[in-house]
Parts: sequence; C-alpha cells; structure tokens
Amino acid sequence: MKIQIITLFPDMFTGVFGNSMLWKAADRGIVEYEFLNLREYGVGPRRQVDDTPYGGGDGMLLMIEPVVAAIEAAKARDPSALVIVPTPRGEVYKQSDAKALAAEGVAGNGIILICPRYEGYDERITKWVDKQYCLGNYVLTGGELPAMTIVDSVVRLLPGVLGGESSAEIESFQADDVSIEYPQYTRPAEFQGLKVPEVLQNGHHAEIAKWRAQEGKKA
Repeated sequence: MKIQIITLFPDMFTGVFGNSMLWKAADRGIVEYEFLNLREYGVGPRRQVDDTPYGGGDGMLLMIEPVVAAIEAAKARDPSALVIVPTPRGEVYKQSDAKALAAEGVAGNGIILICPRYEGYDERITKWVDKQYCLGNYVLTGGELPAMTIVDSVVRLLPGVLGGESSAEIESFQADDVSIEYPQYTRPAEFQGLKVPEVLQNGHHAEIAKWRAQEGKKA
C-alpha cells in the first residue's frame, strides 16, 4: 500500500514510522511511505504556502495553489489513491473507516494525507479531497499527529503486519460501538495482593470465553 503525506514537517514522522509495526510493514514491503514537502510546491521565489484569510481574522491559512499542486503530484504517482484531510468538520473517524482504508490498500489503492497547519486551509481544496475525518473534539497544532494516527490504524490491519491472524479482530470498537475488549492479565498470578481472576487460571475454555464476553460488555 502506498501512503503519501503532504506536510510542511516531514521530519516529524521519522521516529513514528521508523519503529515498531509501522517500520516492520515498510521493511516487509507491505507499505511504502512517501512525504511531499508542501514548501516545495509554494508560490513564488519564497515558496509561499500561506496567506491571510479573506474577511479578516487572526492567523494564516494554507493557500490553495501549493496544496493542489502537491495533491496533483501525489495523484500522478498513484492515480487511484484516496485524498484525506483531518478537519473538525469531518466525519468522526472510526474503526470501520480504518478497515475500509485498509481494504483499499489490499485492493492496490493508496491514500494521500494532507496535514493542515496554521489556522487551517483554503476551503476550496476540498474539491480535490475524497474523505474528511475528525479524530476528536480537540484542537492540535497541525495535521501531522492525526495523519500518524490514521496511518497507524490502517497499516496494522494490512495482512502480514500483526503477528496473529486474529490479532486485529478481537479488539475494541470492532462494530463502531462502545464495546471495549475484555481485560487481560499475564504472570505472576498475584502481585502485591492483586490477583488474576480465578476463571482465567482454571483452563476451562468455555468459562473463559463466557467471562471475556461479559467483561467486554461491562466496559
């Protein structure tokens, strides 16, 4: 799966994408990351990427010209890729969205993520955008962290990334509801008076399955 990220700060991704499962996915050839520095598509000799908003107001907005130029460059590399932007006006990002994007990857289609900055962007860029997602009711300095979150949630679902075949199936939020995965424990069986539930130690698989179902619903 080809994942292209349009950002003013490509170095922010080095630590995250260079470790753990995201690195392993790239090392195994399951995913390919590419970064497009928005500054390279800036306007004029100073490569301007931002300007003041029409109608006044504080802050600066990303200009339409460099963003669209970067999108078109990314689409030239992967014409079937979906263009995504994180924004408070987008749909709430859910596990079903991560699954859908991972399915696009399995089908041979990539994604292009735009990382907004400053006070936002010229709204007209949405003509070139396929999906708008909101990751929560809070404000961040830029779109890099939401982009990392989306990439992580998608890449881990690609075949061959996680260890077990069902690792990505027995998890929280599988049906986009509020169900949470059951609590889990490991050795020792008791630590400073805190004990692992007896049902998990008796080896009775039916009872363990029933307990897990009940505890998952409680959460």
